[in-house]
Amino acid sequence: MTDIRIGQGYDVHRLSEGYPLMIGGIEVPHHVGSEGHSDADVLIHAICDALLGAAALGDIGTHFPDTDPAYKGIDSKKLLKQVVELLQEAGYAIGNIDATVCLQRPKIKPYIPTMRECLAQVMGVHVSQVSIKATTTEKLGFVGREEGISALAIALIYKNQA
Repeated sequence: MTDIRIGQGYDVHRLSEGYPLMIGGIEVPHHVGSEGHSDADVLIHAICDALLGAAALGDIGTHFPDTDPAYKGIDSKKLLKQVVELLQEAGYAIGNIDATVCLQRPKIKPYIPTMRECLAQVMGVHVSQVSIKATTTEKLGFVGREEGISALAIALIYKNQA
């Protein structure tokens, strides 16, 4: 019998001048970037929360609090790698990730294949297990006004039982 679980994650960051725009482990060229305690990669943060939630292991803030100076400016790929290690310790493997990035500008479609490769490598899965989509909000809300970026992720994990 196989124990199959799903989890969902959501993250938001303000867009501001003077910061890089990190999405899915890569820097996307733009005149503003994501502001946050770490490198503010909303896509990785949403994926971390989806994976942690699926395994009932809390959330990203529980494991990597923004009050801890050790995580100031940290590369979010390191956080994702630690989350994958937590899953493995609990006996889980990743089935797949399906994620959506909400951003008015810039258009990120050309960067999605590189993001998928990067995230698959960090998580130790095949690129076919990582889906990334992009959308705007048709100029509505904080995303539409280009004040922020958000990401949603769903993760399927599984545990083989004897």
